[in-house]
Amino acid sequence: MIPLAHKSLFSPLRDFIKWLILSTLIGTAAGVASAFFLISLNKVTSFRVEHPWLLYFLPLAGVTVAFLYLKIGKSVDAGTNLLIDEVHNPQKIIGLRMAPLVFFGTLATHLCGGSAGREGTAVQMGGSLADQFSSLFRLKNDDRRVVLIAGISAGFASVFGTPLAGAIFGIEVLALGRLRYDALLPCFLSAIIANKTAEFVGVSHSHYSFPSSLELPPLTFSALFSIVFAGIAFGLLGMVFSKLTHGLTLFLKTKLKYPLLRPILGGCLIILLTQSFGSERFLGLGIPEIESSFKVPVPLFDFLGKLLFTSVTLSSGFKGGEVTPLFFMGATLGNALSSFLSLPLPVLAGMGFVAVFAGAANTPVACTLMALELFGAQSGVYCGLACVVSYFVSGHNGIYDSQRIGVRKHPFFEGEVGHRISGHLSSTHEPAPREENISSHIKHSRNFL
Repeated sequence: MIPLAHKSLFSPLRDFIKWLILSTLIGTAAGVASAFFLISLNKVTSFRVEHPWLLYFLPLAGVTVAFLYLKIGKSVDAGTNLLIDEVHNPQKIIGLRMAPLVFFGTLATHLCGGSAGREGTAVQMGGSLADQFSSLFRLKNDDRRVVLIAGISAGFASVFGTPLAGAIFGIEVLALGRLRYDALLPCFLSAIIANKTAEFVGVSHSHYSFPSSLELPPLTFSALFSIVFAGIAFGLLGMVFSKLTHGLTLFLKTKLKYPLLRPILGGCLIILLTQSFGSERFLGLGIPEIESSFKVPVPLFDFLGKLLFTSVTLSSGFKGGEVTPLFFMGATLGNALSSFLSLPLPVLAGMGFVAVFAGAANTPVACTLMALELFGAQSGVYCGLACVVSYFVSGHNGIYDSQRIGVRKHPFFEGEVGHRISGHLSSTHEPAPREENISSHIKHSRNFL
């Protein structure tokens, strides 16, 4: 009896120490990587703004990145979707090459004006670096899953300076309607340590906030109607962006079998679009435009411009991420809605900032926490309700097609529990299961979810 009692007493303490050590390693590695990436990205963006002629080298930059992935990066080309697939169905340790490849690819994209984000880079670096500890410590699949999730959380938290949102994002992004509570401790520890590490290195994150003089209106029927109406619009925008980007990706892969041709076409289209619009405000991250949308009215259809530029950039093979462009789309759409909804402009911009992302990534809880971290507790009801409505309206669609359906949003929406939101059961890096094994594969997915 004594040995059993001792085991039951010290087993939780042993696990806590294990995850404290692993989370510290993961958070530190992801934080340093994100800091180096953000510092480099700021310099690259400033250089591109000072030298607008670099836009004409966008096709060449895309071909260079595509060539590198074609020669040495095929195994990691799926990016964030590969990380999600490995969590659901572990196959093999993710190659460390994912980190430098996506780092270089994203910098090349932004150097020449591609419209992309940065969270994909940070998440992929965090996940791939974290998985190296799985190999180093010879972790079993269950622990390896948690390590990967913690790496995703650490990357997200350190690139945006939002540790709470980052911690939950890593857990919530895996499956619709399901959270892995066994990963809470490692994710929170990794996210907080990664964020603090990035700040210690000297990273200054972009800050978006409501004006200090702003007084939020009372939650009247009119205000609630405005929140719900805006949430529907944000969810539809997230859904359209997801469908358009995936559709363009499939179209280009079907029509242009050779991978190097896709970034040439995409880069040329971005150049033509920039000349047609007569403005460079849709290139790169678009942070100045996001900041403006919280303060003054912006052009009514800016959100559509960013949607088009980003979909073309990402679908043609350029690297980066979707989240910051989604922030741009959401904030500018909220800004546009302020002309006829009974909510202040900064509030609607803030709601759109997080809610379009919530609908496109299927992460309403993480996005609500992000609103609290960025805009303060007073934004909770407004942004939280907008995120939930957006999540529901966007259906079983999303920017990460490796997400599984844990709980269907509504019986009306297509998709079965255990399947990917893209409609497939198998992952992108494994053969589809044989017909007689599909039921057991679904059972495995449900047990995990």
